[in-house]
Amino acid sequence: MSKQLIVPTMAELMAEGKTPDILFWVGSAGSYDDRAKKITKAFVKILNKAEVNFAVLGTEESATGDLAKRAGNEFLFQMQAVMNIEVLNGYNVKRIVTCDPHSFNCIKNEYPGLGGNYEVLHHTQFIKELINSKKLKIVDSDFKNKRITFHDPCYLGRANSEYDAPREVLKNLNATLIEMKRSKSTALCCGAGGAQMFKEPEKGDKDINELRTEDALQTNPDIIATGCPYCMTMMSDGVKVKEKEASIKVMDVAELIASSQGL
Repeated sequence: MSKQLIVPTMAELMAEGKTPDILFWVGSAGSYDDRAKKITKAFVKILNKAEVNFAVLGTEESATGDLAKRAGNEFLFQMQAVMNIEVLNGYNVKRIVTCDPHSFNCIKNEYPGLGGNYEVLHHTQFIKELINSKKLKIVDSDFKNKRITFHDPCYLGRANSEYDAPREVLKNLNATLIEMKRSKSTALCCGAGGAQMFKEPEKGDKDINELRTEDALQTNPDIIATGCPYCMTMMSDGVKVKEKEASIKVMDVAELIASSQGL
């Protein structure tokens, strides 16, 4: 039987007079999308294993407003943002970690203008911290001799210039990391960003996620690693279209690390 996940809420901790070190911002995808929920669980398992003092907002968390902003509804974005900032400031939150680069970018760069100033980390940056501080040890891993290629999420890479953290975390798996021809600052978008995921694609020769999946397949991978729930959807769909799901897995960095820990 799997170990029970321990996920305290801010309200529970505050009622006990305790303050967590970090707030885990789950995000809309991580809360509602069935595939992304697995990423959320994998990250919580890592937090539990490393004995991190964290909490979530639970029902007090609402959408960041990022998608509304990208789709052009600035009014709805500001409504969402101000509501979230009131909750976060009410709990005196200082450090936020999220598995969603869209939430990461939005809270880090767009909330300060509305009164929300926090240190915001992507989960790969936080996992790197845990490994470097020896709170998380990766002794041996099931991924030895596996070929892994990492797809850079736009809002982590090009928008925030974070290319190293996910790769440094993946290096701990003793797998073979192979870069796609288009990677880091020249990486191709998966096709989901800027609220594009929620509309039909414009006419063209092929969908962007198929093109990006082709980039990945050229590396002859066993695993396509991602660091974003939206990239996860697009790359998984691309692998299905190419009829490769039997031989190639699409996994988030958190899932790979959790799996290496036997979690």
